[in-house]
Amino acid sequence: MVSEMVTSDTKLWNSRKSRLRLDHSDELEPRSVQIAGSDPAMMANAARKNVELGAQIIDINMGCPAKKVCRKAAGSALMKDEALVAAILEAVVAAVDVPVTLKTRTGWAADQKNALCIAKIAESSGIAALAIHGRTRACAFNGSAEYDTIAEVKSALNIPIIANGDIDCAVKAQQVMHYTGADAIMVGRAAQGRPWICGEIAHFLSHGELLPAPALSQQQQIMLEHIGGLHRFYGELMGVKIARKHLRWYLQQAPASDVADFRQAFNQLQCAELQFTAINHYFEAPLEAVSITQELAAGGDNIVPSTARPNNSNDVGDAHNRGAPATHHQEVIAA
Repeated sequence: MVSEMVTSDTKLWNSRKSRLRLDHSDELEPRSVQIAGSDPAMMANAARKNVELGAQIIDINMGCPAKKVCRKAAGSALMKDEALVAAILEAVVAAVDVPVTLKTRTGWAADQKNALCIAKIAESSGIAALAIHGRTRACAFNGSAEYDTIAEVKSALNIPIIANGDIDCAVKAQQVMHYTGADAIMVGRAAQGRPWICGEIAHFLSHGELLPAPALSQQQQIMLEHIGGLHRFYGELMGVKIARKHLRWYLQQAPASDVADFRQAFNQLQCAELQFTAINHYFEAPLEAVSITQELAAGGDNIVPSTARPNNSNDVGDAHNRGAPATHHQEVIAA
């Protein structure tokens, strides 16, 4: 289980968002906490405190392209300062007795690709594994990921290398692993709305068999579990708001003519019960779902409440084979 990125500035940990990100109770193991910052001492201190809070792996973010992160010389901006990279990695590795991993990009820009140099610094600093996204910071998420740089790094290093970028299906995962020689792959945006993709990839890498997409009834239950988990974790007020973007991801493959009006109406719902009711109607009576959800949003009291509820499972990642371990060199990591 990998956490959301947490700032290394512990003075900011008192915000509600940070407190939630630092709460690792009931999380799956191993628990990896990703930290971001640009000061070696602060990064080391943040790593120690996260281990005290239950982190079993510390992951250092040097791959985030977001402007608000790079403006603070953190995330992928660090790749411009190799001496600072070395100082941070050495400080964090020395500060904790758990594995420390690193996430980077191929470089700052197309003419400044220094992933290999950063990778060598990481290995000599004691980094346990390195994940590389196949784009530069300048690319953000535009264009296509390239895997030549990842292959070059893999051929030069001895630590495990994890390939990331544009891996959106089981076949692509296998192709990227074969092309780069990577020890594992990391799935990011492709898992948004399709958390079962990780199980599909793991199954294909292990057995060479493509699994069909989960039945609609399975997708419905996964969505209910996920939305219910958001309500429980964030509280109903924030959970209802955060659930809206996740519903958009789940329905991104649905016909646009059906989903646009439904999403618009769903975004007006203000409580968890109404969100469950709308989701169930979408799956069980799709032709009526838009009008029903619009009436729910308008405060209509003639709608039969939903009966389907999420079960008690916290695992929404693999509808096909929950909890199935990946084999060596065929590990699937969801970001």
